[in-house]
Amino acid sequence: MTARNKPPFRADHVGSFLRPRSLLDLRRSVDAGEAPQEQLRAHEDECIRELVRMEEEIGLQAITDGEFRRETFHGDFISKLRNVQFKQLFKPGTTKAGGHEAPFVAVVSGKVERPAEGIEVDNFRFVQSLTERTAKQTIPSPTMTHFRGGRDAIDHEAYPELGAFFSDLARAYREEVNGLAAAGCRYLQMDDTNLAYLCDDSMREQAIARGENVEELPHAYARLINDSIAGRPDDMAVCVHLCRGNAKSRWFAEGGYEPVAEAIFNEMDVDGFFLEYDDERSGDFAPLRFLPKGKAVVLGLVSTKWNALEDKDAIKRRIDEASRYAPLEQLCLSPQCGFASVSEGNEISADFKKRKLSLVLEVAEEVWG
Repeated sequence: MTARNKPPFRADHVGSFLRPRSLLDLRRSVDAGEAPQEQLRAHEDECIRELVRMEEEIGLQAITDGEFRRETFHGDFISKLRNVQFKQLFKPGTTKAGGHEAPFVAVVSGKVERPAEGIEVDNFRFVQSLTERTAKQTIPSPTMTHFRGGRDAIDHEAYPELGAFFSDLARAYREEVNGLAAAGCRYLQMDDTNLAYLCDDSMREQAIARGENVEELPHAYARLINDSIAGRPDDMAVCVHLCRGNAKSRWFAEGGYEPVAEAIFNEMDVDGFFLEYDDERSGDFAPLRFLPKGKAVVLGLVSTKWNALEDKDAIKRRIDEASRYAPLEQLCLSPQCGFASVSEGNEISADFKKRKLSLVLEVAEEVWG
């Protein structure tokens, strides 16, 4: 078995990292009007430089900025689209994780457009300038502007028909992808909770109550993502990360990938899928039987939520089990999610973060060489 010289890599990661306390404190000061925005940007640059050094020292091939410039993995990006705001559209409720308020949703008040200056292009250029390795850019999936709010969150005057909304949304994403490509990005990851939420029975029921056709949505979302990346360079790898929630070591959904696997594996024009497999919430590996040739699955077998190190032999046994459904050559390994999908981060120490990443690298080396 050989190493992969293109993304996704045998030993990979989802992208977000624990923010330094100094960065969190300064951002609060800026938000309170007690410090200038320029000071925050300079300190972000300093923290990202240190992070890149850490990623390279550990041995990662994919290098990210840790999402240090964001409050959340999705909100900062999507709220920069014109006429899109994040609001708490529904009344607070609870989830299986217990006692959490209803998440904010994207509310569309007019025609969706990408700002002319782009959203993450300058941030990508900065990371790329710091490393000779593969700079990886993470962005939220375009589905994040639809699933949580559905039709009720999209202005009826601006979009009498949802098809026009999806078309404008995909165009805005295409423009951003093209901007990233022109800046040199050749590894793009789209983070998507909604496809995983469609594997959860209770969330499927909620979607049905909003008027959604949950059997059609995986196909519609595959078309949306394809339209969003259409025309990308042939050498740009695109992966989709499916997540069941990852805020402050909590989760929000459960259920195996069976309801969406066949559609997304075969209909999405992407190079790979990051799939959570850190505990029983994710189901078994049987849905991997739908994986076609030419696409990879990155097995998220190492949790980013807790200060407990997984057993190396147990990980290898799980990789072996997964290879009964998809060829070992098409499999890779990573942590199950990022370490900080929101700025506060998971309840895991910086030391365990490094140990988890090192474990991924060690296992991948022993399994694939």
